[in-house]
Amino acid sequence: MPCRLFSLGGWLLAALLVAVPIAAAKKKPPKPVNVNTASLVELAQLPGVGEVIAGRIVRHRGISGKFRSVDELVVIRGISRKKLEALRPYVTVKD
Repeated sequence: MPCRLFSLGGWLLAALLVAVPIAAAKKKPPKPVNVNTASLVELAQLPGVGEVIAGRIVRHRGISGKFRSVDELVVIRGISRKKLEALRPYVTVKD
């Protein structure tokens, strides 16, 4: 039994050590990110976005062209109105 508790504690510590840097990486950018020019990596760092949604944004941009307003992001699967409102301070659309 003590070995199992020690093993479980080790796994929890390892998970914490991995989670902290990931959470720290998702900081608010110093200025809003332009969704028309941002890379997949830049978009993935936005809160609530991640690699999958960032990929969808980049793919949509390649197919349909530039976003004309931040509100257009709701056409991306995974971005609801609620998520859009949370993202609004972090994103912009510029030419």
